[in-house]
Amino acid sequence: MHPAFLHLPGDRLSPAELSAARIDGDVVELGEAYAPADLVETAALRIASLAPLLHGLPDAAFAGMSAAWIHGAGDAPPRLHELQSSTGRRLRSSPTLRLLVHDPGLDRQDVRRIAGLAVVTPERTLIDLVRWPATVPEREVWARALARTDPALVARATARLSAIPRGPGHQRAERFLARLAAYPEPTRDQDEVTR
Repeated sequence: MHPAFLHLPGDRLSPAELSAARIDGDVVELGEAYAPADLVETAALRIASLAPLLHGLPDAAFAGMSAAWIHGAGDAPPRLHELQSSTGRRLRSSPTLRLLVHDPGLDRQDVRRIAGLAVVTPERTLIDLVRWPATVPEREVWARALARTDPALVARATARLSAIPRGPGHQRAERFLARLAAYPEPTRDQDEVTR
């Protein structure tokens, strides 16, 4: 994603100038940045808008709810962003109220690069959203929204889950994916048609 498309507060424009441009309808808030209002919102644009969260964490990949949003789930980014190691090395970050860092590293096959930044694949994201502890209730909402972005995603996630060693939350993920396979939710395109 070309940096000219994103405006970070204080970079080329001050926060006041960006706020005025937002009020005028020239830009919209997107992640940690502002983008031109007429720009198509793609995965590359979404991930680039979150790049400031990776400051000092070169081995991090966006995971969980953040990855779901990058892959097209939801209209607005999550209030809590999630990161995971893309290399297996432990991430060292200062604790914040907006960033949750998960310890386990990822398999190379579970990481994809978009616009030069690492993000967990949609299949692994769907698994992790329901496998991780239910301390963040919004994760299931994000999982359902992610499943609606691609009709074949649940089948691919089920196949990927069978290849992951059993561990905490594995059975919960199996049950959730089985329910989604038995009672699929309408995709975003189907929602648009039925409105």
